Amino acid sequence: MTTTVQKTITVDVPTSTAYNQWTQFEEFPQFMGGVQKVEQLDDRRLHWVAEIAGVKREWYATILEQQPDLKVAWAATEGATNAGAVYFTPAGTDQTSVTLALEFEPEGLIEKAGDALGIIEKQAQSDLEKFKAFIESRYTETGGWRGEVKGDVVGTPGVESATSHGDSGKAGVSGKAVAAGVAVAAAGVAAGVAATRSGSDETKAEATASAAPVPPPVSEDLETTAPVTGPATGPATGVGEDAAVVEVVELDPPDPLADPQLDDDRTSRGTL
Repeated sequence: MTTTVQKTITVDVPTSTAYNQWTQFEEFPQFMGGVQKVEQLDDRRLHWVAEIAGVKREWYATILEQQPDLKVAWAATEGATNAGAVYFTPAGTDQTSVTLALEFEPEGLIEKAGDALGIIEKQAQSDLEKFKAFIESRYTETGGWRGEVKGDVVGTPGVESATSHGDSGKAGVSGKAVAAGVAVAAAGVAAGVAATRSGSDETKAEATASAAPVPPPVSEDLETTAPVTGPATGPATGVGEDAAVVEVVELDPPDPLADPQLDDDRTSRGTL
């Protein structure tokens, strides 16, 4: 999705002065924020290096149309996709209305976020204000090119006039690479959170298992006389409801008739 920006400012210098200064492309870093270098390769071709929304960009542009004191239009031919024009209109005695129109395609997470926040639009306004301060402080241009470039583009060229298709990545890190880095970082964070949660669940499971009540061992000697039963139903004795209790079974007295030996013992002791 393309983004269009248009800003206008009035500078207190004659139209020819404002136009001549704008033709000095290699002076752009003096008043254009983020522009690190502009190299004029010939009358029509330019090489740009800039930082847009925190991402370094490089592209080549061609002058599509240039009319002295009226208009300069361009479009990218390689690198970041953009196009635009600047117009000069007399605005009174020794004053000029300068209009900057841009169209570009934000690439990557950072540039798209910057575009959504209006950073590019604010930057265009700031650049015009710096151009005004720059030329008015001198009141004369640093140079000028009065040649003419006749083009077929009517009005302001848009990105359809650009023959570039995204950042070639020749300088710095592209928005796509930044977006990929963010995705990788996000995946790493997600993995860390998952591992933390997994470890926490395992720890909780171990703690629960260790806290579970363990029934006391039953003596082998009490297997027939003291069987283990369910929860106690009698008076509370301080034992938990889930704890095992021991029930003592009372045995019947021995039958002397069933054991002759017992009868002999009682006879000898004088009990009968």
